[in-house]
Amino acid sequence: MNIPIYQVDAFSDTPFGGNPAAVCILDSWLSDDLMQQIGQENNLSETAFIVRKAKGEYDIRWFTPSTEISLCGHATLASAYIVFNFYDKDIETVSFDSKSGILSVDKKDDLLILDFPSTPPVNTEIPLVLIKALGVIPEAAFSSRDLLVIVKDEETVRSLNPDFNLLKELDYLGIIVSAKGDNSDFVSRFFAPNVGINEDPVTGSAHTTLIPFWANKLGKDKLHAYQVSSRMGELFCELAVDRVKIAGKACLIIQGQLKIKD
Repeated sequence: MNIPIYQVDAFSDTPFGGNPAAVCILDSWLSDDLMQQIGQENNLSETAFIVRKAKGEYDIRWFTPSTEISLCGHATLASAYIVFNFYDKDIETVSFDSKSGILSVDKKDDLLILDFPSTPPVNTEIPLVLIKALGVIPEAAFSSRDLLVIVKDEETVRSLNPDFNLLKELDYLGIIVSAKGDNSDFVSRFFAPNVGINEDPVTGSAHTTLIPFWANKLGKDKLHAYQVSSRMGELFCELAVDRVKIAGKACLIIQGQLKIKD
């Protein structure tokens, strides 16, 4: 069995920037165990698997090297890039049916625009283990799927060197650390050792929480953001009532065939 596979750098228009995701094109679902093995073999933060239902309509699932997750932004953007460039070249919108509902992606010039649910965070206490793990005292913490941690400035976000073993003690999928940006509305980094990803370079799904938080704090619905990992990623964001728009660019790195013995 040969499976078409692509690797795309999402939220970047140049190679080796943004967040790399693998995209596997399937005729029908493989077993969960096999998809997990492929995710582990790829050893990227996410591998997306998509199955075509109709023109412009696909099912999608995402696997980290260690587990399946229910929402992933950069691998959805990567999947849309592959659909637009290789499978449905004459469409402007693709929809993906996922465990988080229908997710649509629009193509506008060289931007791909994700339409995702908004997940505003709620204020929570700052865990003591978080302070030990980060080595800084946050200004505030907020809870959603992830733990959103606000620190004083961009330099603090950039200079963090977390203790990932301590972060594993927190009962969240990921830890988002964010601050107001020096040359953008906000910056962030994302740590998820509980799902096998110490640091994710650019995390679209984290922005479902970051966008409503910063839109409320800054009093504006359109936002410009950077995820300041070593690979860097640029995101153009918008709060749209109970949805968020997350836009970015993408770059194809690898195209090939995954060979699986029948």
